[in-house]
Amino acid sequence: MTATQTQPDFAAVKARQQATWSSGDYAIIGTTLAITGEMLCEAAGIRPDQRVLDVAAGNGNATVAAARRWANVTSTDYVPALLEHGRAKAEAERLHVAFQEADAENLPFANASFDAVMSVFGVMFTPNQEQAASELLRVCRPGGAIALASWTPESFIGQVFRTIGRYVPPPAGVKSPALWGSEDRVRELFGDGISAMRTERRTYTFRYRSAAHWLEVFRSYYGPMLKAFAALDEDGRAGLERDMLALLEASNTGGSATLAVPSEYLEVVATRA
Repeated sequence: MTATQTQPDFAAVKARQQATWSSGDYAIIGTTLAITGEMLCEAAGIRPDQRVLDVAAGNGNATVAAARRWANVTSTDYVPALLEHGRAKAEAERLHVAFQEADAENLPFANASFDAVMSVFGVMFTPNQEQAASELLRVCRPGGAIALASWTPESFIGQVFRTIGRYVPPPAGVKSPALWGSEDRVRELFGDGISAMRTERRTYTFRYRSAAHWLEVFRSYYGPMLKAFAALDEDGRAGLERDMLALLEASNTGGSATLAVPSEYLEVVATRA
């Protein structure tokens, strides 16, 4: 490693990220993504009595989907408020779920503790991707499933992060979260830790009243967007708003009366070696 390729201070990056995801209220956004948790549970074949871990669970979409299949689910995130949203959702459906605050890069569980380990648009945002992948492998039993849903680099959300990055550059040396949406990168991360891997490119469609409505919701509740606008001066905020609205309008397949923006994600189901 050269002097210009120094290792990032992952602890500092993670602290900033935790503050980012704790701002706003991701559950407002996450609730709209519920179908992706159901789809991932189907792909992974989650069944009754399996020990299932949801990593970086957010407001618990995959958590609740697995619990609906009578699995024994442990839901984790490093934002306590999001775990409380997941808990409320599980309690409303009278589902039995264990909730625990945890860092995806340092999971507080013994080796081979779970039959299936899942993450929906969660673990992809860890700053140390290699460490996070190592932890997913460590806590999954041999023959168990590691199931992930991650936005692809080419997706609408991938473009959102590139647009934000033009105004608020990401931390130096930290790899793009969207790399988890690349099959080659996931295979690289898991290496010999898996014996098989199935992938499927799927599409989730964001449905909002208009481009302005989408931006209002994300600017108010989505931590990375909220923090980006807060970090900019008046000209920067105007520029980011203009570019985001242009991206939304260019991506809209819903016509003039509504907003429907497809965003590709990679669904991965890997078998622990």
